[in-house]
Amino acid sequence: MSVVKKKQTKKPKTKSPKASEKKIVKKQLKKSSTEKKTSATKKKTLPKNKPSAKESKPTVSKSKVSEKKLKDGFLPDQYVVYPSHGVGRVIEIEKREIAGQMLEMYVIEFEKEKMTQRVPIEKIKENGVRKVSTKNQLKEIFEILTGKAKIRRTMWSRRAQEYEAKINSGDIKLLAEVVRDLFRSDSQPEQSYSERQLYEASRERLAREVAVIEKTDEQKAIEKMETILNNSNGRSDDLESEEAS
Repeated sequence: MSVVKKKQTKKPKTKSPKASEKKIVKKQLKKSSTEKKTSATKKKTLPKNKPSAKESKPTVSKSKVSEKKLKDGFLPDQYVVYPSHGVGRVIEIEKREIAGQMLEMYVIEFEKEKMTQRVPIEKIKENGVRKVSTKNQLKEIFEILTGKAKIRRTMWSRRAQEYEAKINSGDIKLLAEVVRDLFRSDSQPEQSYSERQLYEASRERLAREVAVIEKTDEQKAIEKMETILNNSNGRSDDLESEEAS
C-alpha cells in the first residue's frame, strides 16, 4: 500500500510591524536631512548686502549721541571756566549711574590744583560753568584794568567777603575789578597779608584765562596785566570813599 505525501505550501513571509516602523523612521530622517540641506543652500544664496530685520533699524552710537547733546556745550580738550576753581580743561565725557539713573558728565581737569571735577551735562548752567572769554571780551577786561581803583572805606572783613564773592562768581569782569582794586604800585602803600593773598588769587585766576585766550603761558599773562596796571593813566592814590552802613 502506497502512502501519498502532501505537498507543503510555502506560506508568504509577513514583515513584522517593528521592521516597517524602522523603515518609516529612516525615510522621515532622510526627508528632514534633505530639507535642512536645501534650506542651508538657500541661506547661502541670499545676497550678503541685504540687511536683516534687526539690522535695518538705525543704531546711534554713544559718540553721536554725545555730539548731539554737546552741540551747544563743550567738547573734550576744550577749556572752560568753573566759577569756584577757575580755568579747567574738559578731558572726557563719561556715563555714570547715580541713584539708579544714567548721567552723562563732563570730567574737568584743573592741572594747577591737581584735581578733577565731574559735572552732569544737565547741571552746567546751574553750576555756572562757561566757555573761555573771546578776544573781543578780553579788550573790555584790559579797559577795566586801566580804570580807576574803587575801594570802599568799610571794614576789611566785609570788603574781603565781597572780593571773594567776585573771585568765585565766574564773571571775568568782576574778577578784573578785584585785580584792579587790589593792585598796588611801588609808589602806593603796601598791602596787608590778607589783601596780598586775595590779590594774588584773583590775579592768577584772571591770568590763566588771559593765557588761554592769547595762547601764551600764565607768567607772561601776569606780566602783561601788571604792565597795563602800572601804566594806567586812570590810576590815582585817591580812593572812592563810601561810609560803612
